[in-house]
Amino acid sequence: MKTTTAIAALLFLCLNSYSQVSPVDNTGTSIGGYDVVSYFNIGKAVKGNPENVYELEGVRYLFSSKENQKLFEANPQKYLPQYDGYCALAVSYGKKISIDPKTFKIIDGKLYLFFNGLVRGKQVNSQDTWDKSEARLLQKADDLWPDVKKKKFKDTDSL
Repeated sequence: MKTTTAIAALLFLCLNSYSQVSPVDNTGTSIGGYDVVSYFNIGKAVKGNPENVYELEGVRYLFSSKENQKLFEANPQKYLPQYDGYCALAVSYGKKISIDPKTFKIIDGKLYLFFNGLVRGKQVNSQDTWDKSEARLLQKADDLWPDVKKKKFKDTDSL
């Protein structure tokens, strides 16, 4: 009985440690309900509180505090994730794929999110690849984004 419980607990931890989300889910909530301001002011992904919500262009943003909500309301462009919240590496490949809100990077004051999950049975953290050629991939993603933005997002797409 103890072995079964331990295995179940380990499986639960593994599944939840790499939690992919759509940049905007079917309820219109951005990046899994994480507070976009927290990435900047504490350098950490923090879940937002549904009581602290702000809607911008049909997308709901949740905040961990009223203070963070007010910061966002005063200057949303400062906090919005690049590429509408899609994986930065995937955009550099001409694709739109989901992200793990806990896998991110701030570059020149801008928030970039990354895929961190299973691809064909192997764990892939796209930020690792990004970090190896960041300047080149950033330029490529910026160049491709206008065309990638027009593409339809499919939850089933991967790197």
